[in-house]
Amino acid sequence: MQLIANILTFIVAISHVGILVLEMFFWNHPVGQRIFAMTPEVAASSEVLAMNQGLYNGFLAAGLFWGLFAKRTDIQVFFLCCVVIAGIFGGITAKTSILFTQGLPALIALVLVLMVSRDKDL
Repeated sequence: MQLIANILTFIVAISHVGILVLEMFFWNHPVGQRIFAMTPEVAASSEVLAMNQGLYNGFLAAGLFWGLFAKRTDIQVFFLCCVVIAGIFGGITAKTSILFTQGLPALIALVLVLMVSRDKDL
């Protein structure tokens, strides 16, 4: 179960690296415009905001990697909670699919990490 929790946490971290790349480097590019369903004008006018969002996604990924490599479930729990909250907020305010693409994988990983850490405490 520990391995599965780590794999899912790793997948969540990697997905946030992907989001970082999309938001920081491909926002104002045809690829980013297609993925985020934006016109070139909208992409150009929001590029700086997207870069800021991308940076925050990078911090989430860094925190998850830190928790994994340091073998610190408390750090993993904190950053997975951050991702779940961001997924819920994004799903409510931006696009419902964010609940499933960002929030749900993090929630599943969080539940598994908590189960594993609880079993270690017993």
